[in-house]
Amino acid sequence: MKPVRTTARVLLSGIFLASGLKALAGPGKLAPRAKMVTDPMAPILEKIDPRLPTDAKTLVQVNGVIQVGGAVLLALGHFTRPAATMLAASLIPTTIAAHPFWTIKDPEERQRQQVQFLKNLGLFGGLLLAAADTEGRPGLRWRTEHLADAAAHSLRRGAKTAKREAKIAMLTAKDRLPG
Repeated sequence: MKPVRTTARVLLSGIFLASGLKALAGPGKLAPRAKMVTDPMAPILEKIDPRLPTDAKTLVQVNGVIQVGGAVLLALGHFTRPAATMLAASLIPTTIAAHPFWTIKDPEERQRQQVQFLKNLGLFGGLLLAAADTEGRPGLRWRTEHLADAAAHSLRRGAKTAKREAKIAMLTAKDRLPG
């Protein structure tokens, strides 16, 4: 299964590498469309930390860095689950800003943008699968549950052993008593 996972991750990361590099190379071209998403986010970002950037051009670049970084990590197979999660998160504002088909009046253009929007939803689904993929290894939840089960089993076993040893000690003590 490893070659399939590796190939899938490389193929999935390609669009994000290209999009991220495009955003880094020319954020000014993408900023006007991004304003649809960045302007409503600006007050939220300012509340979180006034030092955070709120202008569309800088946020496009930040998104580009996330996409390039996430794509490289995903393609190389390093930190794949966090990388896929970061890419999925970056895809949400990108999709809303780039393909707002619901605002377009021309039926042909609306259809084109709707197809692109749905394509991005498919990419989002692929990223969710990549983010959930443990490569056959136990996930954190499974390990935590089984660690708790093992601890409970160990306690029960210890209690049984202590009870048995106490019973043996009592019988031994009875045998040693005079009488």
